[in-house]
Amino acid sequence: MKKHNTPLESKQVPPPTWETLEEAIRLKVQCWIQDVLEEEVTEFLGRSKSERRQAVDETIGYRNGHGKPRQLTLGSGTISIHRPRVRNLENRFESRVLPFFAKRTPAIAEVLPELYLHGLAEGDFDLALRGLLGDDAPLSASTIARLKQKWQSELEAWQTRRLDNLEVVYLWTDGVYIKAGLEKDKSALLVVIAGLRDGRKVLLTVQSGHRESTESWSQLLRDLKQRGLRPPKLVMGDGALGLWGGLRNVFPEAKEQRCWNHRIMNLVDRISKRHQKSATMLLRKVAYAETRAAALNEKEAFQRWCRQHSYTDAARLIDDDWERMVTFYDFPKEHWQHLRTTNPVESPFAALRLRTDAAKRFKKVENATAVVWKMLLIAERRFRRLNAPDLLDEVWMGVEYRDGIKVESKCNELAAAA
Repeated sequence: MKKHNTPLESKQVPPPTWETLEEAIRLKVQCWIQDVLEEEVTEFLGRSKSERRQAVDETIGYRNGHGKPRQLTLGSGTISIHRPRVRNLENRFESRVLPFFAKRTPAIAEVLPELYLHGLAEGDFDLALRGLLGDDAPLSASTIARLKQKWQSELEAWQTRRLDNLEVVYLWTDGVYIKAGLEKDKSALLVVIAGLRDGRKVLLTVQSGHRESTESWSQLLRDLKQRGLRPPKLVMGDGALGLWGGLRNVFPEAKEQRCWNHRIMNLVDRISKRHQKSATMLLRKVAYAETRAAALNEKEAFQRWCRQHSYTDAARLIDDDWERMVTFYDFPKEHWQHLRTTNPVESPFAALRLRTDAAKRFKKVENATAVVWKMLLIAERRFRRLNAPDLLDEVWMGVEYRDGIKVESKCNELAAAA
């Protein structure tokens, strides 16, 4: 078969050097894709270029040159492609390799939201991506505006999915405040992460609320329950009273654990800077005591120290909500490091605050919610699994623990009942 030159076939070029290697690879890929496009037309028409049609083929299409150059962005850079044109067809010919209006490969489309969510502000997109993908890359900050619209529609669908198939043992809850639009007050985004019976942690919901109020938390938890969520065994949260009020309204059987990180920060704020290091060390002994009784003894030691240094406010504050601070002792010791704090939510929020700082301020709460949700979904891939997943099955079944140790008598009762 006679070979016909395509518009992008070039003259002989010398072998690439280290400095020109990437450019040479892009040129080879460009020529290869152009050849594939030409072969697609040959297969579609059933004849090669310039081959005469049979008389019965008068109604079949024919080649009609090439369209204007198209920029296509790949992981290796941006190339220029000429799409072959075919005329006299009942149905328009469409390439399987290069769909109409496609400007970037799926791999590039996937990396754009990750770059944005990891802190690249909209105004930096053009400069950063052209440096990576070439000056001809068909990318702009408007790409992100379209992504946000897409994320919002995806979030709406995600927020209505059924939860009956999730066996949730633990819940971590928290709120992040984001300035949106012209509102005087920051908007609270309520986030819930679940620890499942198989040891995985998954993002359960992200919803906007009114300053973490009881009404907002009740509405969120009620929505989860209506979609099939069964009562969790333990819920971790900070000191916001709205969460505990919402739990009593919707899942009164769930046990409650306040975050020790938040409590320690609140207490240290009442200590002068010269004594804060000593106070933190004493408080960590309270939080990491081996038994509930030992924690009580360490608490009393901290209170004596406070009184010696005239920190009476801190001495009183540690008594507030004490029983909710030591609930984790009723669960396996292997899980304590997961249960003392709301770190599973706080850690992703550290990256989230980088994102919100780069974006300065969201114009709408809906935009903020969609971005936070998408970022947390990306972070979910790296969530650490719970320790000792085999013990999660026991917690799910209602096995009783005391100071982190299984109560054998209760285990025997459950086994007999089963």
